[in-house]
Amino acid sequence: QVQLVESGGGSVQAGGSLRLSCAASGYTYCMGWFRQAPGKGREGVALLYIGGGTTVYSDSVKGRFTISRETTNTVSLEMNSLKPEDTAMYYCAAERNCPARVSALLPHMYNYWGQGTQVTVSS
Repeated sequence: QVQLVESGGGSVQAGGSLRLSCAASGYTYCMGWFRQAPGKGREGVALLYIGGGTTVYSDSVKGRFTISRETTNTVSLEMNSLKPEDTAMYYCAAERNCPARVSALLPHMYNYWGQGTQVTVSS
């Protein structure tokens, strides 16, 4: 069993930046970030394949968000040029049996989840 602990998040004005971090208690081969806004389903934001360093981003955040590896079991999500529509609960997810890139941002592919951290962007 792998436990994930998120940190970071908070409130910021549009155009601002925030950084999220996720620490895993054990080894995983891919770690990523998903988000869920009120009344909406959970959507994939970014994923990092730990071994090869390959990243996958949703079109909505490409060019603004960057996922990177901080330590062996920690990844971060740097969020720049934030928009009000980025407001959501952000969840860290990880997996040992990683999905192919085409499925990388599908929430049901992941067994390990953090508790979530709130990001609020005001206009």
